[in-house]
Amino acid sequence: MAGEAGNIKVHIDNVKKTYQGKHGEVVALNGVNLDIKDNEFVTVVGPSGCGKSTLLNIIAGLLEPTSGEVICNGHKVEGTGQDRGVVFQQYALFPWLTVQKNVEFGLNMKGIKGEEAESIAMKYIKMVDLEKFRNHYPKELSGGMKQRVAIARAYAANPEVLLMDEPFGALDAQTRTQLQQELLDTWEKEMKTCFFITHDVDEALILGERVVIMSARPGRIKDIVVNDIPYPRNQETKMSPRFLELKNQIWAQVYQEYLEIKK
Repeated sequence: MAGEAGNIKVHIDNVKKTYQGKHGEVVALNGVNLDIKDNEFVTVVGPSGCGKSTLLNIIAGLLEPTSGEVICNGHKVEGTGQDRGVVFQQYALFPWLTVQKNVEFGLNMKGIKGEEAESIAMKYIKMVDLEKFRNHYPKELSGGMKQRVAIARAYAANPEVLLMDEPFGALDAQTRTQLQQELLDTWEKEMKTCFFITHDVDEALILGERVVIMSARPGRIKDIVVNDIPYPRNQETKMSPRFLELKNQIWAQVYQEYLEIKK
């Protein structure tokens, strides 16, 4: 599949992140190393507080590492950039803008306006099946629809890397399943490099070519599981013996880290 060949798109080199807490230094990440290939879909799982979101925010340029560095597309990450798009769990839409204008926002920031911006925006609005809602405002949309808008906006800006921090975490199971399928379909058409954080092992396996398992704090990469289940995948994939085998393998490691936190 996509990640089997190609250049390294994101290089994470010995990244450490510490904070000053009430009781002294807190080590959120300690020595994280990872290479993500061009067009690869990588998912990340681990117990709460293991530094998954911290790592994503460092790749996004929203946080600076205490030591180490991230190279994206051959350039050191120093702050945010249009080469990286981010989709958060909270929808982060502009309530005063319509669906279409929300999707056009990133294009406008790049100097793309007018008919060209509208044409690009509508391509992705159609891709997430919201064409009939192009003139609606966020308050008029369901949670799943808002997240579709956020994904369309991220894709429309044409980033090199798409960073997704539990984007379906707040949704009901049916909507979540539907959006997983839509995201897979979009990824297979568009071929973006994706870094996707989730608490859900099923979600990690249905989406990812590799599943990164992080340890309890201080966050490190404990293991990387290669997901050899071929694409296209769908919900029936979850019933396959190989899926269940990989799920048990990953969950056993995640649960072991959860027990470490409880000690």
